[in-house]
Amino acid sequence: MRKKWMAMATAVILISGCASAEPANTNVQRSEINPLTGVESSDTEHRTMAVVVSNHPFARPQTALDEADMVYEVLTEGGITRFLALYQSEYPDKIGPVRSARDYFIDLAEGYNALFLAHGYSPEAQEILLSGEIDQLNGIQYDGDVFKRDSSRKAPHNSYVDVEEALDMAEQKGYSLDTAPSRLSFLSNKEKMSLTGEPAAAFSIRPSSNDLFESAYEFDGDSYHRSIGGTDIEADNIFIIEADHRVVDAKGRLDIDLKSGGDAFLIQDGVLNLVRWRNQNGRIIPYTENGAAFVPGKTWIHVLPASRGLNKAVNVEIDGEGNGS
Repeated sequence: MRKKWMAMATAVILISGCASAEPANTNVQRSEINPLTGVESSDTEHRTMAVVVSNHPFARPQTALDEADMVYEVLTEGGITRFLALYQSEYPDKIGPVRSARDYFIDLAEGYNALFLAHGYSPEAQEILLSGEIDQLNGIQYDGDVFKRDSSRKAPHNSYVDVEEALDMAEQKGYSLDTAPSRLSFLSNKEKMSLTGEPAAAFSIRPSSNDLFESAYEFDGDSYHRSIGGTDIEADNIFIIEADHRVVDAKGRLDIDLKSGGDAFLIQDGVLNLVRWRNQNGRIIPYTENGAAFVPGKTWIHVLPASRGLNKAVNVEIDGEGNGS
């Protein structure tokens, strides 16, 4: 059984601007706006593909991680982070290295009705996946066809999704592939231009005591950049949430409360604001009483332990010195 924690939300910190349900160019038909990025697109009728991607140093640089529309970065065992990469605007040819599923990755993927791909699973994730509850392909069953091994890397960091094979197998299993998710809300250009907050041109995030998984972002005046194994990752929204984490077994596996909401930093267009996060139909989104939303573009969502806290885990540089947020 998946655990559903219910906790009461606390105070909301307001930011300027109102979250609009319309994209920056309101003359564009709704069907021509990518549902995960809010950017104009000529073809939006794809199903979201959600892939669990390794962030172990031996897995870097990853393949096609920079092409994802949205990425969740979440802790697994031992202070190691792992990615859930969501692809909808376009499918790359190859994605990976792919790692094993956790139940909270499945929950996040379900928020976008995604085709879920992983290689392996925790006991709880295995129960969910093999129940037929969601459409999924796993390397345990499809090693060698959908999931190809790279001989230049050592297991378990050498499994890659062959996307064409994955789509063929999904069709064979009767999975729908042409149903796009409902669109997220995005700020209009006018709302984006009126954003205010604390300056955040450069900052770092350290979700655990393991400094191998610290991430550093820099704003170039248009978007944020981060290097992972030498690959440039570009994002327009960095959404950092804190949630309760609880170790549940001897292997250090985690139960993460992604239902109750809590404090969050929303960093976009060079500024940071303290907001709240909430789970809306399986999606982690920002909100305030006055409204908050993503700016059009790619989004990275970092899930941090509440016990560590935003102020300890996030360090914003001011004139070259960190202020600890």
